[in-house]
Amino acid sequence: MIALEVHESGVVLPVRAQPGSRKSELRGEQDGALKVAVTQVAEKGKANKAVIAFLSKQLGLKKSRVELLSGETSHHKRFLVHDSNIEQLRRKIDTALLALNRAEDASK
Repeated sequence: MIALEVHESGVVLPVRAQPGSRKSELRGEQDGALKVAVTQVAEKGKANKAVIAFLSKQLGLKKSRVELLSGETSHHKRFLVHDSNIEQLRRKIDTALLALNRAEDASK
């Protein structure tokens, strides 16, 4: 389960980022973090911007609501989702992961 945390401005979402991947995609959950692969390389913040754009699209959020809190140069990142609560964000994540699981099942 993704280890979401309450923050005074929203919810903290832990992410395990994989920059430089062949395609941008959710890769499930790892050690309490959402595993996200992006095609951008980890250079001058490109991968961080790509993760924000990808999370925003997958979770149906405006990019301005997703802010990198920590892990700028690490694979282990913490993003703040502004103006959200844990229940709302967990539903959005569960929906995205369910779609991922269905796609994996269909490809078997």
